[in-house]
Formats: sequence, structure tokens, C-alpha cells
Amino acid sequence: MSESPHSAHPTDPGLSRRTLGAPAITFMIIAASAPLTVIAGGVTTSFAVTGSLGVPLGFLVIAVILTVFAVGYTAMGRHITNAGAFYAYISQGLGRAAGVGAALIALVAYNAMQIGIFGLFGFQLSMFLETKFGISTPWWAWIIGGIALVGVLGMNKIDVSAKVLGVLVALEFLVVIVFDVYAIAAAPEGVTTATLNPAELFGPSLGIVLVFGVAAFMGFEGAAIYGEEAKDPKRTVPRATYAAVAIIGLFYAFSAWAFSVGVGPSNIVAASQESGPDLMFVFMSDHVSVLFVDIMNILFLTSLFAALQSFHNAVARYFFSLGREGVLPTWFARTGPSGAPWAGSIAQTVIALLVTIGFALAGDAFGGAEALGEQSFLYPVLTMFTWLTNTGAMALVMLMAVIAAAVIGFFAKDRRGLGVWPTLIAPLVSGLLLAWVFVMIIANFHVQMGQESPEASTYVLPIIVALAGIIGVVWGLVLRAKRPAIYERIGRGTEPGAYGTQLVDVVDAGEA
Repeated sequence: MSESPHSAHPTDPGLSRRTLGAPAITFMIIAASAPLTVIAGGVTTSFAVTGSLGVPLGFLVIAVILTVFAVGYTAMGRHITNAGAFYAYISQGLGRAAGVGAALIALVAYNAMQIGIFGLFGFQLSMFLETKFGISTPWWAWIIGGIALVGVLGMNKIDVSAKVLGVLVALEFLVVIVFDVYAIAAAPEGVTTATLNPAELFGPSLGIVLVFGVAAFMGFEGAAIYGEEAKDPKRTVPRATYAAVAIIGLFYAFSAWAFSVGVGPSNIVAASQESGPDLMFVFMSDHVSVLFVDIMNILFLTSLFAALQSFHNAVARYFFSLGREGVLPTWFARTGPSGAPWAGSIAQTVIALLVTIGFALAGDAFGGAEALGEQSFLYPVLTMFTWLTNTGAMALVMLMAVIAAAVIGFFAKDRRGLGVWPTLIAPLVSGLLLAWVFVMIIANFHVQMGQESPEASTYVLPIIVALAGIIGVVWGLVLRAKRPAIYERIGRGTEPGAYGTQLVDVVDAGEA
């Protein structure tokens, strides 16, 4: 067998076309941010770690920054439709080698986010079963089951995942809205706007508040990944991107404010430090039936599952795009009759399984859990979840800052009829702000990792991200020197003049 990037396999149709509308893509973006998980875990963590009352306003500030970023991002997206998204944008804006580097960073980032969330998913499910039914099960067993289910959905037609995620996200919103109503009704200190006072945010804690808040938006940039499957990429993707940022920003800000009202502004920081993510459930247990709290716990698990599915879909499409263009082995470009990138889905499933096994062995066989002492039962949360999700968020913020520069580079020679705002000012402003947030993330990475002072993991994880980028750039330069035909097609996807929509195996002359 030999490989040819110029052939089209009759049974390998590529990604499904004209399948997803703006609502479906919006739901998948919001699913990645896991609304219930953010309100229960992200908001309390932000209050607890930062000690600031400016958390609700922090969400609004991040939403504004990302909205400005989306101006240039979506403007460029109207001219580039590629499942590789970041990879394609940076390839055409800053150069092909840089694009390959960005692709490997994106693969590390999305895999880290997805697998890290699995750590929390396995822990929460095992604890829920033990608390409610007295059933003791290993956390990693539920992760393996979740990996299998996510993989099966990932190999089905994309609208199947979209429908599942749509239902789960709707249920998440419903339960958070119920919580918000009860919180505002409780108001032990009155319905106050103390946490909406700008003075609470714009002070020494501003940087760290934004560092913790930005992780809640990760996945919003994913609309472009589904561009090839969108009904009308030039309209659907921008609409979904703006809708997701607006919905996420406003909903998180409102719910964080309601949370502070329900507990009381003077007590929200201390209560968050004492109870952590359980604070939401503790509060509701005092106001609703045990059954409703149990339903909330179940929806917390489905919230995590929705995020897992969303990030899985993103990774599978990155593998597909890189395989189609010859950057990775062409096997990754395989799709099934449904149009799902099954090869990329299998690849992500295998990676998730191997990493999970690694953490399980490190925790049990090699004593990693015992080293945590009284917190040994929290091992998958304190390591697998915390380490990987923070690494993924850090990498994605960095990529967004680079994307902003790529937008400027893309429009530098030809603005394509657009004005200076979307082609220069918006990407420049958002790029500088995102770069500042990235620097703050690096400076406070040990805080995000729950460490009193920097440890080995504080440096190792960012180094892994950097190495992925360096390896990608080097591989891009190798392709330029050794395989110039493939190098020229990097980042072009299905654009006119490219080789086609799929890279496939063909039978060599001897076998023919």
C-alpha cells in the first residue's frame, strides 16, 4: 500500500455537509464550558482562591475581551472553512510551519481539557454511588466506561452528538436558573449589588480573577471547528460564536451574582473556602427536597459528560484535518458513511484510555494517592483534573493570542473589502489583552494547581505545551524541505485549488 494525497476514496465521503445550524453549534460550544460545573465549581473556586468579590464582573470583562477577539476571528473565518480551525488560521496568517506548531498545541490542549474533565467525572460518579447507595467503586472504572460511550457517540453522525448535548445543556440551564431563583429569594443580606461594584474587580486581584474566569469560556472558539459541517459556514459560525460568548458571559455573571446574594456578599468568600464546589448543593439542601438535590448531582455529572463529548468532537476533527492534509498519517482522515471522523475519534479514545491508565497506576500502584495523606480520596481531582484542565486552558489562551496576530497577518495584504476595525484594531486589542491574561496564567500557574509554591508540575506541564509547539514547527519545516507538495497544502482544507477533501490509501501498481 502507498499513500496519495490526490486520490478520493469512493467509500470515504469526508465530513458530513450542511448538517449543523447555529443553535446546534452554539449548544456544543456551551456544552464544552459545562455551565453547571462552572457555577458549582468554577465560581466557588474563584471566590475562594482570589478572595475577591469581583468574580461576577470578571465574567463580563472576559466576555467583552472574547467578543472583541471574535470580531477578527469570525472575519477571517468567513474566508477559511477548515475543521482544523486554529491550525488553518495560523497557517494562512503567520505561515505553514507556525500552523503545524499550533495544531500540535491544540491537540495537546483539547486532549488535556477532555481527559482532565474525565478525572472529575470518574470521581464524582464514584462518590455519588457510594454516598447514595453504599456502592464502593474505583473512580477509573467509570472513566473507562465514559470513554467508551463518548467514543461511540463520536463515531456517529455529528447531529446525534448535537441533539444529546442540546438536551443536556438545556437541563443544566434549567437547574442553575432554579438555583438562581432560590438564591435571590434567600438573600440573607438583601438583594445587593455589592459584587457588581467595579471597585471590587479593578484592583490587585484583577489578574487572578480573570485567570480563573477565562477557563469557564474555553471551548467558545470551537464553532470554527464545525465550519465544514455547518449549513452556511459564513453565517452559521459567526452567529454561533457571538451567541455562545453572550450567553455564557451573561449567564455566568448573573449566576455568580445570584450565588453571592444567596450566601451573602460578606460570607461568600469564607463559605467558598470552607465548602468549595459542594457549597451550591449544601445551599440547595436547605431549601429544596433531597430528591431535587440528587437530580442536581446527576445533572452535574451530565454536565461533565456534555463537556467530554464536545472536546472529544473537537479533537477528532483536528486529527481529521491534519490527516487530510498529510501533516499526520492519512489514516486519521478516515470518515464513515455518516460523515463522522471515526479514525480521529478512535485516536482520541485511545489517548484518553492510556492517560487514564497512567494516572490510575500512578495513584494506586506507585503511591501517588497515599502521598496526599488525608486528601488521598481526592487524587483524581487534585491531579488528573486540576493538572490537565489548567494546562489545556493555558494553551488555548495562548493560541487565541496567536490567532489574533494571525488575523492581522491574513488581512495585511488584502483586507477583502473589510474596514480597519475587524482586520487590525479588534485583533490587536484582543491579542494584547489575551497575551496579558496568558502571562498572568503563567505567573499564577501554581495557584491554579492548588500549590502553595511552585513544584515540578508547575514547570513540566507548560514545558510539554511548548515542546508540542516546537515539534510542530520543526515538522512543518521538514515538510517544506522534504515534501513541498504537502507543505503547500497545509491549512488549505477544502478551499478551491486544494487537492480535494480527503487523503486516502491507494493500491500501488504492483498490487493493482
